[in-house]
Amino acid sequence: MSQDKLVTEIRSEFGKGAARRLRAAGKIPAVLYGHGTDPKHLALPAHDTFLLVRYANAIIDLNIEGDSQLALVKDVQRNPIMMGADAIEHIDLIIVKRGEKVEVEVSVQLEGESAPGTINNLETPSLLLEVDALNIPEAVTVSIEGLEEGASIVAGDIDLPKGATLVTDPEQYILGIIVPQLETESEADGDAEAEGDIVPEEGDEENE
Repeated sequence: MSQDKLVTEIRSEFGKGAARRLRAAGKIPAVLYGHGTDPKHLALPAHDTFLLVRYANAIIDLNIEGDSQLALVKDVQRNPIMMGADAIEHIDLIIVKRGEKVEVEVSVQLEGESAPGTINNLETPSLLLEVDALNIPEAVTVSIEGLEEGASIVAGDIDLPKGATLVTDPEQYILGIIVPQLETESEADGDAEAEGDIVPEEGDEENE
């Protein structure tokens, strides 16, 4: 995984009002912490940051007053009613160092097609892995090619990228292959009768 660079600024003002002014100036408030250091309150360039955090587990090379610091994007807080860079309200960053391991959630990506007439029910869309901080995979790939009804996959069945260690319980259910349940003819007839017009009882019309 490549490390993208961002030039940052140290923040000296805090609170909601300060954060609003910062975002209005095209910047995003962020906090950098980890490795026993005091948290650093930063301002990141909004547009460039938005382009980087579109990808999960982004590693960023931060320029902090001339010093370089690698950081993992841990959490991105977004405004659900806004779009683009304007939607990002705050970012949490964790200090990482070359050669160290980190625990990250990595998405499960399916490839192939299960047997004709079947579908998959993906119940666990990501795995928790321990990986090299500078070699975080974008996804783990699971092949469902040709799997028949009743087949299932648990976390321990998945081949992991080189150097990755599974943290998720190996028995965690990931997906199963099923045949969709089609509505039977008798059920359809019953539904139609239930939804049909109600025939008024004798005498009802006179009372209307």
